Amino acid sequence: MPPPVFRFAPSPNGYLHLGHARSALLNFDLARDRGGRFLLRIEDTDTTRCRPEFAAAITEDLGWLGLTWEEPVRRQSEHFRLYGKSLERLAQEGLLYRSFESRAEIAHLVAEREVEGPWPRDPDGAPLYPGAGASQTAAEQERLIQSGLPFSQRLRMADVMRRIDPLHWTEQGEGPSGETGRVAAHPEAWGDVVLGRKETPASYHLAVVIDDALQGITDVVRGQDLFWATSIHRLLQELLGLPQPVYRHHMLIRDASGAKLSKSAGSKSLRELRAQGVTPAEVRKLAGVEAG
Repeated sequence: MPPPVFRFAPSPNGYLHLGHARSALLNFDLARDRGGRFLLRIEDTDTTRCRPEFAAAITEDLGWLGLTWEEPVRRQSEHFRLYGKSLERLAQEGLLYRSFESRAEIAHLVAEREVEGPWPRDPDGAPLYPGAGASQTAAEQERLIQSGLPFSQRLRMADVMRRIDPLHWTEQGEGPSGETGRVAAHPEAWGDVVLGRKETPASYHLAVVIDDALQGITDVVRGQDLFWATSIHRLLQELLGLPQPVYRHHMLIRDASGAKLSKSAGSKSLRELRAQGVTPAEVRKLAGVEAG
């Protein structure tokens, strides 16, 4: 039997913090303890927010923690053409449509609908798509494309759900409410998810399942904030004929207010901790990952 394959896959849109350290250390330790492989992947599909200096800082911080990984490091921004082929396949099967509303226009549409009552939201709390893209004719969509309007490519969720059998995944960690074992996937809760944009040819959801399959990832170890996103990943694996790994979601590290650590909230970075004299061993303790 081939060895298990683990990966740590951060986005270079800021500096790593303790939450990232927990995930990276757990993946590294599990790979080592099970005689497996540990890969580093840079998930930089968002070319407007991801920056080379953050990518360089990721490898510097992980090296300081004592982690090693196989080379070469996969960078998603180098594989947009590959992801585009999967989008083309889904489009040819009639499973995608283009939506042309801006984020501001979508927010306005949601506000209009919420005058009559709450508008449905996905597991992350974002409103489901309320626009007209799914009902536009091919001619209407082509006219908007030729006008130069930016667009998103969305999955026709209702059509997809009629084509597939119920989906599950194997959870070796646990979800936010203690879900573990054989977990039922509910991709419909996410509505018509975006799989690509004109300026970003692949969404996180699409790129991650393709890369996990290509890299032979057997075990996905990541934070509970991505637990229910696994429903989308299982759906895309089914549609694209990709293997499914085993999942292990771990608890998040939270600040004093109970909020999860995040780059956008200015959570203290690993490089700040290092500048204050904190050692890699102390980072392990702060991250709640015992040394093996």
